[in-house]
Amino acid sequence: MASLWQRQPQLLLALAVALLVLLEFFWLGRLTALEERFGDRLQRQHVQHIEPDGTVVIVDIDEASLEQLAATHGRYPWPRSVHAELLEHLLAQQPKAVLFDILFIDPDLLRPDDDAWLEAVASTAPQVFMPHVMLHSEQPELGLALHEFGELLGFELHDPARREAHQPLLLPYLALAMGGRLGAINFTPDDDGIGRHYPLYFEVGGWRIPNLAARAAAALGHHVPDQPRLRLRWQGEANSYPRVPYAALYADLSRREPQRPADEFHDRIVIIGASATALHDLRNTPLSTIHPATEIIATAVDNLRLGQQLNTPPPWFAPLLTLLLILPLWQAFRRGVSPLHSGLALLLLSPLLLWPGLWALRAGWLLPLLSPLLFAWLYFAIAALYAYRLQKQQRLRSEQIFGRFLDPRVVQTLVAQGESALALKSESRQITVLFSDIRGFTTLSEQHSAEQIVALLNDYFSRQVGVIFEHGGTMDKFIGDAIMAFWGAPVDDPQQARNAVSAALAMAEALEGFKRDQGEIAANFDIGIGIHTGPAVVGFLGSANRLDYTAIGDTVNLASRIEGQTKGLARVLVSAETRNLCGEAFDFSDHGSYKVKGRDQPVQLFEPRRKPQ
Repeated sequence: MASLWQRQPQLLLALAVALLVLLEFFWLGRLTALEERFGDRLQRQHVQHIEPDGTVVIVDIDEASLEQLAATHGRYPWPRSVHAELLEHLLAQQPKAVLFDILFIDPDLLRPDDDAWLEAVASTAPQVFMPHVMLHSEQPELGLALHEFGELLGFELHDPARREAHQPLLLPYLALAMGGRLGAINFTPDDDGIGRHYPLYFEVGGWRIPNLAARAAAALGHHVPDQPRLRLRWQGEANSYPRVPYAALYADLSRREPQRPADEFHDRIVIIGASATALHDLRNTPLSTIHPATEIIATAVDNLRLGQQLNTPPPWFAPLLTLLLILPLWQAFRRGVSPLHSGLALLLLSPLLLWPGLWALRAGWLLPLLSPLLFAWLYFAIAALYAYRLQKQQRLRSEQIFGRFLDPRVVQTLVAQGESALALKSESRQITVLFSDIRGFTTLSEQHSAEQIVALLNDYFSRQVGVIFEHGGTMDKFIGDAIMAFWGAPVDDPQQARNAVSAALAMAEALEGFKRDQGEIAANFDIGIGIHTGPAVVGFLGSANRLDYTAIGDTVNLASRIEGQTKGLARVLVSAETRNLCGEAFDFSDHGSYKVKGRDQPVQLFEPRRKPQ
């Protein structure tokens, strides 16, 4: 595992996040509530551009209706004769169905004729549906015996049914209930308190007790899915269904010349309910925290009438989308793409996913988009942090490696440009090589202690390396008392020959300062410097535990041989190739041609001097 981590760290990070994705979507479900809230937001955006087709109409007991009818019929609830009279008017226009979202529970003992009137009007119209409420009780056996009354009330029997099945119900008064056109108006919110589903039926001991919208839709011949609940596909914003104030409609009944159209409700599905806040018939839905319950029933009726519901994709969709988002990120990190670029791409993609989400809503699908995005950002954050840590380690290592042979200022420039020391490939380049050696070092070593020699060399080397760095050179190595440096790699240097010669002259000048500072011990200290320009192979050379950035080839060998020719001739000598590349930057003295070891042809040597100011 350690070896795999070293070779494929980003792959292991991606696999770890993928495992977390599978755990979340198939077991934990910790992001479900957050995903649902995001879906709610998408739906609020989507429904701004749609509205119901007008088939379902609400007769609304609003605040104004409560106030207006209070003057003639008292405070709500009004006498049932009011509803009976209104229902007669509606039925005269031949609506497809009339659904009451008003509970008529106890008989009106003070006005029994009103009850009889409402029951007479409702019983003669098969398209009128009354509500009831499913009650929760710790003692359900005290509820209604379904095997005795279930079929009478219009409930459906499904095998196997338990004879002892009971259910507490809040039913209309007996005369209305016996019509059998009943539907529950229970609306159960999701775990987070927001209602997104409409129950189509409740299963009790083998009996199916339909909800009001499902009961009416089935009676109208619409297909009702064989499933416990329906995810509501909202047909518009809250309060977008056509609504007629109850009081306005009722007032028109007493006018000699009605002001409202005579076919206003013809072939319509009419739902009579309340939106007045005083009646507390409001629910929390994705569209509103005070969504009238009547409009929720209207939405369910519309969904069943149109054969619609809000669909959700199968369980594998979200993890698949997540993996499709993580895969290109993993590829980007694996290939060394900048985390900044990957992050910007993901940042641009995130809002763009809203468009397929909204498009899918138009087709009736609610896609889980937030959770995949969150996991994609989680992987990006983890991978980016790891990449940053790795980059920081590589930067530090590059600084350490480059710092062994380059000026710190050059090192900072290379590292800032993203250069990695270990990424430098061996290659053939034209370079200018400088060799410097100390004259009479053996004699000097014999005349002084080891401590004195080490201190002397450390001072000398420090000064000369500083000169090399100041002139843009690459410090190759110390070979005993000799120094090897070169120009032209790893940083390109078009003026490499001039810089190398200038560095050699500065090294000669630094030597004089060194001798003055060291005094008598360095009185006979002298150096020879040889320089040659030509092709060489440059790169890291060594073992897995120790690598050095160096140059090898005939150019290096010749520079060393030229340094050997300086004895008794000049402190600094350069080859004809180096002299030609320097142009007129220096004055050169031609010292003629010399036979050097390893060369058949003699080498012409020149001594450089600074031009007079």
